Amino acid sequence: MIKTLGNKFSLLLLFILLIAGFIRLYKLDQNPPALYWDEVSLGYNAYAVMTTGHDEHGELFPLARFIAFGDYKPPGYIYALIPGFLLLGANDLTVRLPSAVSGILMVFLTYVLVEQLTKRKLPALMAALVLAISPWSLQLSRAAFEAHLAALLHLAAILCFINIHKRKWFLLISVVLFTLSFYTFNANRILAPLFVILLSVIYAKQLLQMKRWVLVSIIIGLLMLIPSITYLQSRESRLRFQEVSIFTSLNIIKKSNERIARAGNTLWAKIIHNRRVYFTREFLIHYVDHFRGDYLFVSGDRNPRLSIQDVGELYIYEAPFLVLGLLYFLYRRDKVSALLFGWLLLAPIPAATARETPHMLRTASMLPVPQIFVAMGITIFINWLSKKRRKVKLTGIGLLLGIAAFSFIYYMHNYWIHYPATYGGEWQYGYKQMVEEVGKLEKNFEAVQVTLNLGRPYIYFLWYNRIDPLTYVESRQAERDWYGLWNVYGFGKYEFGDELPTARQQTLKVTSAGKLGEGAQKLSEIKGLDTSTVFEIGQP
Repeated sequence: MIKTLGNKFSLLLLFILLIAGFIRLYKLDQNPPALYWDEVSLGYNAYAVMTTGHDEHGELFPLARFIAFGDYKPPGYIYALIPGFLLLGANDLTVRLPSAVSGILMVFLTYVLVEQLTKRKLPALMAALVLAISPWSLQLSRAAFEAHLAALLHLAAILCFINIHKRKWFLLISVVLFTLSFYTFNANRILAPLFVILLSVIYAKQLLQMKRWVLVSIIIGLLMLIPSITYLQSRESRLRFQEVSIFTSLNIIKKSNERIARAGNTLWAKIIHNRRVYFTREFLIHYVDHFRGDYLFVSGDRNPRLSIQDVGELYIYEAPFLVLGLLYFLYRRDKVSALLFGWLLLAPIPAATARETPHMLRTASMLPVPQIFVAMGITIFINWLSKKRRKVKLTGIGLLLGIAAFSFIYYMHNYWIHYPATYGGEWQYGYKQMVEEVGKLEKNFEAVQVTLNLGRPYIYFLWYNRIDPLTYVESRQAERDWYGLWNVYGFGKYEFGDELPTARQQTLKVTSAGKLGEGAQKLSEIKGLDTSTVFEIGQP
Protein backbone atom coordinates (compact mmCIF):
# COMPACT_ATOMS: atom_id res chain seq x y z
CA MET A 1 0.00 0.00 0.00
CA ILE A 2 2.75 2.45 1.01
CA LYS A 3 4.81 1.46 -2.04
CA THR A 4 1.81 1.99 -4.35
CA LEU A 5 1.14 5.39 -2.82
CA GLY A 6 4.81 6.31 -3.22
CA ASN A 7 4.67 5.35 -6.90
CA LYS A 8 1.60 7.54 -7.38
CA PHE A 9 3.38 10.51 -5.84
CA SER A 10 6.41 9.87 -8.07
CA LEU A 11 4.20 9.80 -11.16
CA LEU A 12 2.46 12.99 -10.07
CA LEU A 13 5.82 14.70 -9.56
CA LEU A 14 6.95 13.55 -13.01
CA PHE A 15 3.73 14.93 -14.50
CA ILE A 16 4.27 18.28 -12.76
CA LEU A 17 7.85 18.42 -14.04
CA LEU A 18 6.67 17.67 -17.58
CA ILE A 19 4.16 20.52 -17.35
CA ALA A 20 6.83 22.82 -15.93
CA GLY A 21 9.22 21.86 -18.71
CA PHE A 22 6.71 22.27 -21.52
CA ILE A 23 5.45 25.73 -20.54
CA ARG A 24 9.01 26.97 -20.02
CA LEU A 25 10.64 25.51 -23.14
CA TYR A 26 7.86 25.74 -25.75
CA LYS A 27 8.91 28.32 -28.39
CA LEU A 28 11.37 29.75 -25.91
CA ASP A 29 13.12 31.79 -28.59
CA GLN A 30 9.84 33.23 -29.91
CA ASN A 31 8.05 34.49 -26.80
CA PRO A 32 9.11 36.88 -25.36
CA PRO A 33 9.27 38.00 -29.00
CA ALA A 34 12.92 39.08 -29.10
CA LEU A 35 16.09 39.15 -27.06
CA TYR A 36 16.34 42.49 -25.29
CA TRP A 37 19.78 44.09 -25.14
CA ASP A 38 20.89 42.59 -21.82
CA GLU A 39 20.15 39.11 -23.16
CA VAL A 40 22.09 39.86 -26.34
CA SER A 41 24.99 41.21 -24.29
CA LEU A 42 25.09 38.02 -22.22
CA GLY A 43 24.97 35.90 -25.36
CA TYR A 44 27.63 37.80 -27.27
CA ASN A 45 30.08 37.92 -24.37
CA ALA A 46 29.64 34.17 -23.83
CA TYR A 47 30.20 33.57 -27.56
CA ALA A 48 33.25 35.82 -27.52
CA VAL A 49 34.84 34.05 -24.55
CA MET A 50 33.99 30.64 -25.99
CA THR A 51 35.59 31.37 -29.37
CA THR A 52 38.53 33.62 -28.44
CA GLY A 53 38.87 33.65 -24.65
CA HIS A 54 38.21 37.40 -24.70
CA ASP A 55 35.06 39.41 -23.93
CA GLU A 56 33.70 42.24 -26.09
CA HIS A 57 36.30 44.62 -24.61
CA GLY A 58 39.21 42.29 -25.27
CA GLU A 59 39.65 41.16 -21.65
CA LEU A 60 40.92 37.61 -21.23
CA PHE A 61 38.55 35.30 -19.31
CA PRO A 62 37.06 37.86 -16.87
CA LEU A 63 36.33 36.32 -13.48
CA ALA A 64 34.97 39.09 -11.26
CA ARG A 65 32.76 40.83 -13.83
CA PHE A 66 32.19 41.47 -17.52
CA ILE A 67 32.35 45.15 -18.48
CA ALA A 68 29.60 44.70 -21.13
CA PHE A 69 27.76 48.03 -21.53
CA GLY A 70 29.66 49.40 -18.56
CA ASP A 71 27.07 47.90 -16.21
CA TYR A 72 29.62 45.28 -15.08
CA LYS A 73 27.65 42.07 -15.32
CA PRO A 74 28.46 39.23 -12.91
CA PRO A 75 30.12 36.38 -14.82
CA GLY A 76 27.98 33.44 -13.67
CA TYR A 77 25.27 33.42 -16.33
CA ILE A 78 27.73 34.20 -19.13
CA TYR A 79 29.90 31.18 -18.34
CA ALA A 80 26.79 29.05 -17.81
CA LEU A 81 25.86 29.73 -21.45
CA ILE A 82 28.99 28.15 -22.89
CA PRO A 83 28.05 24.43 -22.46
CA GLY A 84 24.75 25.04 -24.26
CA PHE A 85 26.53 26.95 -27.02
CA LEU A 86 28.98 24.09 -27.50
CA LEU A 87 26.23 21.46 -27.63
CA LEU A 88 23.42 23.30 -29.45
CA GLY A 89 25.09 26.32 -31.02
CA ALA A 90 25.06 29.99 -30.07
CA ASN A 91 21.55 31.23 -30.82
CA ASP A 92 18.56 32.97 -29.25
CA LEU A 93 17.21 29.73 -27.81
CA THR A 94 20.42 28.74 -26.05
CA VAL A 95 20.80 32.24 -24.57
CA ARG A 96 17.56 31.69 -22.66
CA LEU A 97 18.05 28.00 -21.94
CA PRO A 98 19.90 28.28 -18.57
CA SER A 99 17.07 30.38 -17.16
CA ALA A 100 14.40 27.97 -18.42
CA VAL A 101 16.27 24.97 -17.04
CA SER A 102 16.68 26.85 -13.74
CA GLY A 103 12.90 27.15 -13.54
CA ILE A 104 12.39 23.42 -14.11
CA LEU A 105 15.06 22.45 -11.58
CA MET A 106 13.60 24.83 -9.01
CA VAL A 107 10.27 23.01 -9.27
CA PHE A 108 12.01 19.71 -8.49
CA LEU A 109 14.15 21.17 -5.68
CA THR A 110 11.07 22.80 -4.17
CA TYR A 111 9.46 19.38 -3.92
CA VAL A 112 12.58 17.98 -2.24
CA LEU A 113 12.83 20.94 0.14
CA VAL A 114 9.20 20.85 1.28
CA GLU A 115 9.21 17.08 1.68
CA GLN A 116 12.25 17.34 3.93
CA LEU A 117 10.88 20.27 5.92
CA THR A 118 7.38 18.85 6.48
CA LYS A 119 8.06 15.08 6.16
CA ARG A 120 4.94 14.94 3.97
CA LYS A 121 4.55 14.38 0.24
CA LEU A 122 1.22 16.15 -0.37
CA PRO A 123 2.40 19.68 0.53
CA ALA A 124 5.64 18.96 -1.35
CA LEU A 125 3.71 18.05 -4.51
CA MET A 126 1.44 21.04 -4.03
CA ALA A 127 4.42 23.40 -3.67
CA ALA A 128 5.98 21.99 -6.84
CA LEU A 129 2.71 22.47 -8.74
CA VAL A 130 2.16 25.99 -7.43
CA LEU A 131 5.68 26.98 -8.50
CA ALA A 132 5.36 25.18 -11.85
CA ILE A 133 2.44 27.41 -12.94
CA SER A 134 3.46 30.54 -11.00
CA PRO A 135 3.48 33.78 -13.06
CA TRP A 136 6.57 34.86 -11.13
CA SER A 137 8.50 31.73 -12.03
CA LEU A 138 7.22 31.59 -15.62
CA GLN A 139 8.14 35.20 -16.34
CA LEU A 140 11.64 34.55 -14.99
CA SER A 141 12.03 31.25 -16.82
CA ARG A 142 11.37 32.47 -20.34
CA ALA A 143 14.12 35.10 -20.62
CA ALA A 144 17.84 35.18 -19.90
CA PHE A 145 17.61 36.58 -16.39
CA GLU A 146 20.78 36.19 -14.32
CA ALA A 147 18.64 36.52 -11.19
CA HIS A 148 16.85 33.27 -11.99
CA LEU A 149 20.02 31.21 -12.24
CA ALA A 150 21.17 32.84 -8.99
CA ALA A 151 17.83 31.89 -7.38
CA LEU A 152 18.39 28.25 -8.36
CA LEU A 153 21.88 28.28 -6.86
CA HIS A 154 20.50 29.98 -3.75
CA LEU A 155 17.79 27.34 -3.32
CA ALA A 156 20.24 24.49 -3.88
CA ALA A 157 22.67 26.02 -1.36
CA ILE A 158 19.97 26.19 1.30
CA LEU A 159 18.85 22.63 0.57
CA CYS A 160 22.42 21.38 1.01
CA PHE A 161 22.88 23.35 4.23
CA ILE A 162 19.80 21.93 5.94
CA ASN A 163 21.06 18.41 5.16
CA ILE A 164 24.46 18.74 6.82
CA HIS A 165 23.28 16.32 9.50
CA LYS A 166 23.17 13.61 6.81
CA ARG A 167 26.43 14.38 5.03
CA LYS A 168 28.91 16.80 6.58
CA TRP A 169 30.43 17.62 3.19
CA PHE A 170 27.08 19.12 2.14
CA LEU A 171 28.28 22.20 4.02
CA LEU A 172 31.12 22.67 1.56
CA ILE A 173 28.77 22.20 -1.40
CA SER A 174 26.41 24.76 0.15
CA VAL A 175 29.17 27.34 0.53
CA VAL A 176 30.32 26.75 -3.06
CA LEU A 177 26.75 27.22 -4.34
CA PHE A 178 26.26 30.39 -2.30
CA THR A 179 29.54 31.73 -3.70
CA LEU A 180 28.46 30.89 -7.26
CA SER A 181 25.22 32.80 -6.66
CA PHE A 182 27.41 35.70 -5.48
CA TYR A 183 29.06 35.64 -8.92
CA THR A 184 25.75 35.37 -10.80
CA PHE A 185 23.56 38.29 -9.70
CA ASN A 186 24.34 41.51 -7.85
CA ALA A 187 21.57 41.12 -5.25
CA ASN A 188 23.04 37.78 -4.20
CA ARG A 189 26.29 39.49 -3.26
CA ILE A 190 24.29 40.76 -0.29
CA LEU A 191 21.98 37.77 0.13
CA ALA A 192 24.63 35.04 0.16
CA PRO A 193 26.42 36.23 3.33
CA LEU A 194 23.11 37.10 5.01
CA PHE A 195 21.77 33.60 4.45
CA VAL A 196 24.99 31.95 5.58
CA ILE A 197 24.58 33.86 8.86
CA LEU A 198 20.87 32.94 9.12
CA LEU A 199 21.51 29.25 8.50
CA SER A 200 24.50 29.23 10.85
CA VAL A 201 22.31 30.57 13.65
CA ILE A 202 19.47 28.10 12.99
CA TYR A 203 21.77 25.09 12.63
CA ALA A 204 24.48 26.18 15.09
CA LYS A 205 24.28 22.92 17.04
CA GLN A 206 25.11 20.82 13.98
CA LEU A 207 27.93 23.18 12.95
CA LEU A 208 29.58 22.89 16.36
CA GLN A 209 29.79 19.13 15.82
CA MET A 210 31.66 19.47 12.50
CA LYS A 211 34.27 22.16 13.10
CA ARG A 212 36.72 20.71 10.59
CA TRP A 213 34.20 20.95 7.75
CA VAL A 214 33.26 24.46 8.87
CA LEU A 215 36.91 25.52 8.63
CA VAL A 216 37.40 23.86 5.23
CA SER A 217 34.21 25.48 3.90
CA ILE A 218 35.26 28.93 5.12
CA ILE A 219 38.68 28.59 3.49
CA ILE A 220 37.24 27.40 0.15
CA GLY A 221 34.61 30.15 0.20
CA LEU A 222 37.21 32.85 0.86
CA LEU A 223 39.49 31.49 -1.87
CA MET A 224 36.60 31.62 -4.35
CA LEU A 225 35.96 35.25 -3.41
CA ILE A 226 39.52 36.40 -4.13
CA PRO A 227 38.87 37.34 -7.81
CA SER A 228 36.08 39.70 -6.73
CA ILE A 229 38.07 41.69 -4.15
CA THR A 230 39.76 44.09 -6.57
CA TYR A 231 36.54 44.78 -8.45
CA LEU A 232 34.45 45.35 -5.31
CA GLN A 233 36.97 47.97 -4.19
CA SER A 234 37.13 49.65 -7.60
CA ARG A 235 35.64 52.90 -8.84
CA GLU A 236 33.51 50.92 -11.31
CA SER A 237 31.85 49.00 -8.49
CA ARG A 238 31.15 52.23 -6.60
CA LEU A 239 29.70 53.86 -9.71
CA ARG A 240 27.36 50.92 -10.26
CA PHE A 241 26.24 51.18 -6.62
CA GLN A 242 25.70 54.94 -6.93
CA GLU A 243 23.66 54.46 -10.09
CA VAL A 244 20.99 52.27 -8.46
CA SER A 245 21.18 52.90 -4.71
CA ILE A 246 18.80 55.07 -2.68
CA PHE A 247 21.72 55.89 -0.37
CA THR A 248 23.30 58.08 -3.04
CA SER A 249 20.13 60.03 -3.81
CA LEU A 250 20.87 63.77 -3.76
CA ASN A 251 17.15 64.53 -3.43
CA ILE A 252 17.03 62.96 0.03
CA ILE A 253 20.13 64.87 1.15
CA LYS A 254 18.69 68.10 -0.26
CA LYS A 255 15.38 67.53 1.54
CA SER A 256 17.20 66.88 4.83
CA ASN A 257 19.32 70.02 4.54
CA GLU A 258 16.35 72.21 3.59
CA ARG A 259 14.23 71.07 6.54
CA ILE A 260 17.10 71.48 9.01
CA ALA A 261 17.67 75.03 7.74
CA ARG A 262 13.94 75.84 7.84
CA ALA A 263 13.79 74.65 11.46
CA GLY A 264 16.60 77.01 12.45
CA ASN A 265 19.51 74.52 12.49
CA THR A 266 18.59 73.45 16.02
CA LEU A 267 19.88 70.26 17.60
CA TRP A 268 16.42 68.68 17.49
CA ALA A 269 16.06 69.61 13.82
CA LYS A 270 19.39 67.95 13.06
CA ILE A 271 18.22 64.79 14.85
CA ILE A 272 14.70 64.66 13.41
CA HIS A 273 15.68 65.62 9.87
CA ASN A 274 18.99 63.78 9.82
CA ARG A 275 19.66 62.31 6.39
CA ARG A 276 20.18 58.90 7.99
CA VAL A 277 16.62 59.03 9.32
CA TYR A 278 15.36 59.84 5.82
CA PHE A 279 17.47 57.11 4.23
CA THR A 280 16.15 54.58 6.77
CA ARG A 281 12.58 55.68 6.07
CA GLU A 282 13.17 55.35 2.32
CA PHE A 283 14.66 51.88 2.80
CA LEU A 284 11.66 50.72 4.86
CA ILE A 285 9.20 52.09 2.28
CA HIS A 286 11.03 50.25 -0.50
CA TYR A 287 11.21 47.11 1.62
CA VAL A 288 7.47 47.07 2.34
CA ASP A 289 6.75 47.71 -1.36
CA HIS A 290 7.57 44.06 -2.02
CA PHE A 291 4.67 42.91 0.16
CA ARG A 292 2.04 45.21 -1.36
CA GLY A 293 -1.15 43.48 -2.42
CA ASP A 294 -1.36 45.12 -5.85
CA TYR A 295 2.19 44.01 -6.68
CA LEU A 296 1.74 40.46 -5.43
CA PHE A 297 -1.79 39.74 -6.68
CA VAL A 298 -2.97 42.32 -9.23
CA SER A 299 -0.41 43.84 -11.59
CA GLY A 300 3.04 42.52 -10.72
CA ASP A 301 6.22 44.42 -11.51
CA ARG A 302 5.69 47.71 -13.36
CA ASN A 303 8.40 46.77 -15.85
CA PRO A 304 6.59 45.00 -18.74
CA ARG A 305 9.55 42.67 -19.22
CA LEU A 306 8.92 41.35 -15.72
CA SER A 307 5.13 41.09 -15.80
CA ILE A 308 2.26 40.98 -18.28
CA GLN A 309 0.86 43.91 -16.23
CA ASP A 310 -2.58 42.52 -15.40
CA VAL A 311 -1.59 39.47 -13.35
CA GLY A 312 0.40 39.69 -10.14
CA GLU A 313 3.48 37.74 -9.13
CA LEU A 314 0.98 35.33 -7.55
CA TYR A 315 -2.56 34.53 -8.69
CA ILE A 316 -5.19 36.46 -6.78
CA TYR A 317 -6.96 33.26 -5.64
CA GLU A 318 -3.74 32.30 -3.83
CA ALA A 319 -4.06 35.20 -1.37
CA PRO A 320 -6.18 33.43 1.30
CA PHE A 321 -4.04 30.29 1.03
CA LEU A 322 -0.90 32.40 1.45
CA VAL A 323 -2.30 33.84 4.68
CA LEU A 324 -3.35 30.39 5.88
CA GLY A 325 0.12 28.99 5.18
CA LEU A 326 1.77 31.93 6.92
CA LEU A 327 -0.36 31.36 10.02
CA TYR A 328 0.40 27.64 10.00
CA PHE A 329 4.17 28.12 9.98
CA LEU A 330 3.93 31.01 12.42
CA TYR A 331 2.13 28.71 14.84
CA ARG A 332 4.78 25.98 14.50
CA ARG A 333 7.62 28.12 15.90
CA ASP A 334 10.37 25.66 15.04
CA LYS A 335 13.47 25.58 12.84
CA VAL A 336 11.35 25.20 9.73
CA SER A 337 9.40 28.34 10.58
CA ALA A 338 12.61 30.22 11.40
CA LEU A 339 14.09 29.23 8.04
CA LEU A 340 11.05 30.15 5.94
CA PHE A 341 10.29 33.43 7.69
CA GLY A 342 13.97 34.37 7.76
CA TRP A 343 14.11 33.60 4.02
CA LEU A 344 11.01 35.68 3.34
CA LEU A 345 12.22 38.66 5.36
CA LEU A 346 15.84 38.71 4.18
CA ALA A 347 15.13 38.29 0.46
CA PRO A 348 13.87 41.88 -0.21
CA ILE A 349 16.81 43.60 1.53
CA PRO A 350 19.01 44.12 -1.58
CA ALA A 351 16.00 45.26 -3.62
CA ALA A 352 14.99 47.72 -0.89
CA THR A 353 18.31 49.55 -1.27
CA ALA A 354 17.57 50.27 -4.95
CA ARG A 355 15.55 53.17 -6.33
CA GLU A 356 13.02 51.16 -8.33
CA THR A 357 10.65 49.10 -6.19
CA PRO A 358 9.00 46.69 -6.06
CA HIS A 359 11.39 44.74 -8.25
CA MET A 360 10.69 41.16 -9.23
CA LEU A 361 14.21 40.38 -10.43
CA ARG A 362 16.00 41.63 -7.34
CA THR A 363 13.73 39.49 -5.16
CA ALA A 364 13.92 36.35 -7.34
CA SER A 365 15.78 34.51 -4.58
CA MET A 366 12.66 34.80 -2.44
CA LEU A 367 11.33 31.91 -4.52
CA PRO A 368 9.90 29.44 -3.67
CA VAL A 369 8.90 30.65 -0.18
CA PRO A 370 5.60 32.36 -1.15
CA GLN A 371 4.64 29.28 -3.14
CA ILE A 372 5.45 27.05 -0.15
CA PHE A 373 3.12 29.10 2.05
CA VAL A 374 0.39 28.94 -0.61
CA ALA A 375 0.86 25.19 -1.01
CA MET A 376 0.60 24.59 2.72
CA GLY A 377 -2.56 26.72 2.82
CA ILE A 378 -4.10 24.66 0.01
CA THR A 379 -3.07 21.42 1.76
CA ILE A 380 -4.77 22.55 4.98
CA PHE A 381 -7.88 23.48 3.00
CA ILE A 382 -7.96 20.07 1.26
CA ASN A 383 -7.47 18.25 4.57
CA TRP A 384 -10.36 20.26 6.04
CA LEU A 385 -12.56 19.41 3.05
CA SER A 386 -11.70 15.71 3.33
CA LYS A 387 -13.55 15.60 6.66
CA LYS A 388 -16.73 17.07 5.18
CA ARG A 389 -19.62 15.40 3.42
CA ARG A 390 -18.99 14.14 -0.10
CA LYS A 391 -21.05 16.91 -1.72
CA VAL A 392 -19.22 19.66 0.18
CA LYS A 393 -15.89 18.01 -0.55
CA LEU A 394 -16.50 17.73 -4.29
CA THR A 395 -17.90 21.26 -4.51
CA GLY A 396 -14.91 22.74 -2.67
CA ILE A 397 -12.31 20.88 -4.70
CA GLY A 398 -14.20 21.62 -7.92
CA LEU A 399 -14.26 25.35 -7.16
CA LEU A 400 -10.57 25.38 -6.29
CA LEU A 401 -9.60 23.51 -9.45
CA GLY A 402 -11.89 25.66 -11.59
CA ILE A 403 -10.57 28.97 -10.26
CA ALA A 404 -6.96 27.79 -10.44
CA ALA A 405 -7.41 26.52 -14.01
CA PHE A 406 -9.11 29.75 -15.12
CA SER A 407 -6.36 31.87 -13.54
CA PHE A 408 -3.64 29.87 -15.26
CA ILE A 409 -5.41 29.89 -18.64
CA TYR A 410 -6.05 33.65 -18.32
CA TYR A 411 -2.35 34.26 -17.72
CA MET A 412 -1.23 31.98 -20.55
CA HIS A 413 -3.76 33.43 -23.00
CA ASN A 414 -2.59 36.97 -22.32
CA TYR A 415 1.06 35.92 -22.34
CA TRP A 416 0.84 34.23 -25.73
CA ILE A 417 -1.86 36.22 -27.55
CA HIS A 418 -1.68 39.82 -26.33
CA TYR A 419 1.63 40.30 -24.53
CA PRO A 420 3.99 39.98 -27.54
CA ALA A 421 2.18 42.60 -29.62
CA THR A 422 1.52 44.97 -26.72
CA TYR A 423 5.01 44.90 -25.24
CA GLY A 424 7.19 43.79 -28.16
CA GLY A 425 8.96 47.14 -28.05
CA GLU A 426 10.05 46.48 -24.47
CA TRP A 427 11.91 43.45 -25.80
CA GLN A 428 13.51 45.49 -28.62
CA TYR A 429 11.51 43.59 -31.23
CA GLY A 430 12.69 44.64 -34.68
CA TYR A 431 16.43 44.79 -34.02
CA LYS A 432 17.08 41.24 -35.20
CA GLN A 433 14.95 41.79 -38.30
CA MET A 434 16.74 45.09 -38.95
CA VAL A 435 20.19 43.49 -38.73
CA GLU A 436 19.07 40.73 -41.10
CA GLU A 437 17.66 43.27 -43.58
CA VAL A 438 20.80 45.38 -43.41
CA GLY A 439 22.79 42.21 -44.10
CA LYS A 440 20.90 41.77 -47.38
CA LEU A 441 21.45 45.38 -48.48
CA GLU A 442 24.83 46.47 -47.10
CA LYS A 443 27.00 44.86 -49.77
CA ASN A 444 25.99 47.70 -52.10
CA PHE A 445 27.04 50.43 -49.64
CA GLU A 446 30.30 51.75 -48.22
CA ALA A 447 28.81 52.66 -44.84
CA VAL A 448 25.80 51.83 -42.68
CA GLN A 449 24.43 54.47 -40.30
CA VAL A 450 22.04 53.29 -37.57
CA THR A 451 19.94 55.40 -35.22
CA LEU A 452 20.57 55.37 -31.47
CA ASN A 453 17.01 56.49 -30.73
CA LEU A 454 15.90 52.98 -29.77
CA GLY A 455 18.83 51.86 -27.65
CA ARG A 456 22.12 50.05 -28.29
CA PRO A 457 22.20 48.76 -31.87
CA TYR A 458 25.88 47.81 -31.89
CA ILE A 459 25.40 44.72 -29.70
CA TYR A 460 22.81 43.31 -32.12
CA PHE A 461 25.22 43.63 -35.05
CA LEU A 462 27.91 41.91 -33.00
CA TRP A 463 25.61 39.06 -31.94
CA TYR A 464 23.69 38.30 -35.12
CA ASN A 465 26.74 38.75 -37.37
CA ARG A 466 29.00 36.82 -34.96
CA ILE A 467 31.71 39.49 -35.14
CA ASP A 468 35.08 38.45 -33.74
CA PRO A 469 35.54 40.43 -30.48
CA LEU A 470 39.18 41.28 -31.16
CA THR A 471 38.32 42.56 -34.64
CA TYR A 472 35.56 44.66 -33.08
CA VAL A 473 37.85 46.11 -30.38
CA GLU A 474 40.45 47.12 -32.98
CA SER A 475 37.99 49.08 -35.13
CA ARG A 476 35.42 50.44 -32.68
CA GLN A 477 34.83 54.10 -31.93
CA ALA A 478 33.60 54.31 -28.36
CA GLU A 479 33.90 56.29 -25.15
CA ARG A 480 32.87 55.90 -21.52
CA ASP A 481 30.65 58.41 -19.78
CA TRP A 482 31.04 59.58 -16.17
CA TYR A 483 29.06 56.57 -14.90
CA GLY A 484 31.38 54.17 -16.69
CA LEU A 485 28.83 53.23 -19.36
CA TRP A 486 30.20 52.62 -22.83
CA ASN A 487 28.77 54.57 -25.76
CA VAL A 488 29.65 52.84 -29.02
CA TYR A 489 29.56 55.11 -32.08
CA GLY A 490 30.80 52.67 -34.65
CA PHE A 491 33.00 49.80 -35.79
CA GLY A 492 34.01 48.65 -39.25
CA LYS A 493 31.54 50.08 -41.76
CA TYR A 494 28.85 50.62 -39.11
CA GLU A 495 28.18 54.03 -37.57
CA PHE A 496 25.73 54.60 -34.72
CA GLY A 497 24.09 57.94 -34.10
CA ASP A 498 21.57 60.43 -35.43
CA GLU A 499 22.09 63.27 -37.90
CA LEU A 500 25.47 61.84 -38.86
CA PRO A 501 27.19 63.41 -41.88
CA THR A 502 27.23 61.12 -44.90
CA ALA A 503 30.96 61.38 -45.53
CA ARG A 504 30.92 58.35 -47.82
CA GLN A 505 28.84 58.55 -50.97
CA GLN A 506 27.16 55.18 -50.70
CA THR A 507 25.57 55.18 -47.23
CA LEU A 508 22.73 52.98 -46.02
CA LYS A 509 20.71 54.67 -43.29
CA VAL A 510 18.60 53.02 -40.61
CA THR A 511 16.29 55.40 -38.76
CA SER A 512 13.29 55.25 -36.48
CA ALA A 513 9.84 55.74 -38.04
CA GLY A 514 9.45 58.93 -40.07
CA LYS A 515 13.08 60.02 -39.67
CA LEU A 516 14.54 58.92 -42.99
CA GLY A 517 14.18 62.44 -44.37
CA GLU A 518 12.77 64.07 -47.47
CA GLY A 519 14.18 62.93 -50.76
CA ALA A 520 15.54 59.72 -49.29
CA GLN A 521 14.87 56.46 -51.07
CA LYS A 522 13.17 54.02 -48.72
CA LEU A 523 14.44 50.52 -49.40
CA SER A 524 12.77 48.65 -46.58
CA GLU A 525 11.03 49.02 -43.25
CA ILE A 526 10.77 46.88 -40.15
CA LYS A 527 7.39 46.64 -38.45
CA GLY A 528 6.62 45.66 -34.88
CA LEU A 529 4.15 42.99 -33.86
CA ASP A 530 1.58 45.75 -33.35
CA THR A 531 2.11 46.67 -37.06
CA SER A 532 3.73 50.02 -36.21
CA THR A 533 6.97 50.90 -37.99
CA VAL A 534 10.07 50.35 -35.87
CA PHE A 535 12.82 51.08 -38.40
CA GLU A 536 13.05 52.64 -41.85
CA ILE A 537 15.97 51.63 -44.04
CA GLY A 538 16.98 53.70 -47.03
CA GLN A 539 19.49 55.73 -48.98
CA PRO A 540 19.77 59.53 -48.44
